[in-house]
Amino acid sequence: MRVEQYLRSSAERYGQKEALVAGPVRLTYGEIDRASDRLAAEMLHAGVERHDRVLVFMDNCWEAVVSVFAVLKAGAVLSPINPSTKADKLAYILNNSGATAIITQGRLIRVVDEAANQAPALAVRIAAGFEEASPEGYFGFEDILADDSGIELPFAGIETDLAMLVYTSGSTGFPKGVMMTHQNVDAAARAITTYLENTSDDIILNVLPISFDYGLYQLLMAFRTGATLILEKSFAFPQVILNRLNEEKVTGFPIVPTMAALILRMKSLKPGMFPHLRYISSTGAALAPAVIEQLRTLFPDVRIYSMYGLTECKRCTWLPPEELDQRTGSVGIAIPGTEAFIVDDDGAMLPAGKVGELVIRGPHVMKGYWQDPEATAKALRPGRFEWEKVLHTGDLFHADEDGFLYFVSRKDDIIKTRGEKVSPKEVENVLYAMTEISEAAVLGVSDTVLGSALKAIVVAAPGANPSEKDVIRHCSRHLEDFMVPKQVEFRDALPKTESGKISRRLLQQTLEAGE
Repeated sequence: MRVEQYLRSSAERYGQKEALVAGPVRLTYGEIDRASDRLAAEMLHAGVERHDRVLVFMDNCWEAVVSVFAVLKAGAVLSPINPSTKADKLAYILNNSGATAIITQGRLIRVVDEAANQAPALAVRIAAGFEEASPEGYFGFEDILADDSGIELPFAGIETDLAMLVYTSGSTGFPKGVMMTHQNVDAAARAITTYLENTSDDIILNVLPISFDYGLYQLLMAFRTGATLILEKSFAFPQVILNRLNEEKVTGFPIVPTMAALILRMKSLKPGMFPHLRYISSTGAALAPAVIEQLRTLFPDVRIYSMYGLTECKRCTWLPPEELDQRTGSVGIAIPGTEAFIVDDDGAMLPAGKVGELVIRGPHVMKGYWQDPEATAKALRPGRFEWEKVLHTGDLFHADEDGFLYFVSRKDDIIKTRGEKVSPKEVENVLYAMTEISEAAVLGVSDTVLGSALKAIVVAAPGANPSEKDVIRHCSRHLEDFMVPKQVEFRDALPKTESGKISRRLLQQTLEAGE
């Protein structure tokens, strides 16, 4: 199924149903379907062609939702861009993708103009947020939707066409464009909505940027099932968002681990405060076991889904909520319709208990990185069968006897100290078990004796004042000697990636700069 068909089908079945709530704006499926038809028609009229790349450079707003489906209805390739992206990076993405069009909003015009000066292929610019005249060189979003002339869109394409070009922030160098076909996207969306048991009765609250694939898929999955999406701009004011859970009778709440940490800091929350909430899902990084236990205490009647995924295949694994007690620390099993297994450096499959690289096989795996054959060849390698290629994740895992998977570390995160290999994740899980700590990261730092020593960088929980000795003593009780951090540094906050993960790369840079 092509992704724009999610909207068309739901508009046919639930045309008058509320599909989207974004601030004060409430739109039905029928209204979004008609608005996206108009925008798609205008893009085609302005010169956008099938398979062209179109950037959607907006925050979480109703106009972005309309734009996502309009791009796909036009037969073009959607490239969602984080609204905090600066001009130099935007120019790189424009040129790398060869984008011919961009849809943006008023406050980002200056960034677009600066980037566009370096991107000669960009021909069509559309801007929202101008009730009167739009800026020179831009089509007005509101003017386009106000046009009530007849619309007849041409054939958009087939499901093996590219649907999305999602740029990963990347740990080093320039971002890479992940190529996902409609078939890839639909396979992932179908699998996730299956295990989440999503239906048209669901009301999903999303604060995650729809420029981030986890946030974007909340929109796609809601529209695939005919559910209602409550779209918020951020989690900057947690109490406001949590109030919305009850105001809108929300049933599904996707989060990332940093959001979980903020929620658990809130002393005003009590068990049973959210009677309509059916599930909480988390990905981006594995939730520490101590965090899962605290969430379960606070949300006793809510199903908590711990998941693991990559932009390159959207979702890899999920842990059935009923397995939380007996599979502490696991991120579960392969999502429906796919396979996940662990291999050694030679590509041989490993038995239970052995640590190796996780490999993903299935219809949700990307087609490769845009114009980057070297990176594509490294990630997509021949599988066990002659006709296929499989995704090498670059992440180290082990499995138990029942096939449940446990994240160990990124292959390049492993720290060698005292002649031993240490997974920072294992140390961080112990740190998160301290109630006095709300955020933690462990890095290797140069040491004249050890070569590399472990350093813990932590954020104290509100009202807590742990000392370095407290932290080291706690770790000593729960870890082997070689895994106990030699140094502890306290900070007010830890740097995050665009997707909300604690960024080891940025943290390492601050250490090297002596900040």
